[in-house]
Amino acid sequence: MHASLPEFDMPTDEQVHLAAESFRLLADPTRIKVLWALLQGESSVACLAELAGAAPTAVSQHLAKLRLAGLVKGRREGTFVYYSAADNHVRGLLAQALHHADHLDRDLPAEHAHRP
Repeated sequence: MHASLPEFDMPTDEQVHLAAESFRLLADPTRIKVLWALLQGESSVACLAELAGAAPTAVSQHLAKLRLAGLVKGRREGTFVYYSAADNHVRGLLAQALHHADHLDRDLPAEHAHRP
């Protein structure tokens, strides 16, 4: 049935697995806050901890997982590591998630969107 649709396309199993892993990692309020902050510029663990309202050790652990998933990247400067969002795909993914949340939670019109 689907084979008869000219534009029908399914992702590969690997693509599905990687997408699910990205969504799983984003299913945490602290990680969403950290990523949103990083979309606005590079930051240190201490600053991100303050912005997210979490302990620096917890934020550091979240960043390690996000970095392994390719959602953030780190830059070492002396003894400090400064983090940033990996690319604009992260921006789009998070902006869409927050935009969707606005529609569910606040019943906002479709034109409203978060933009860092």
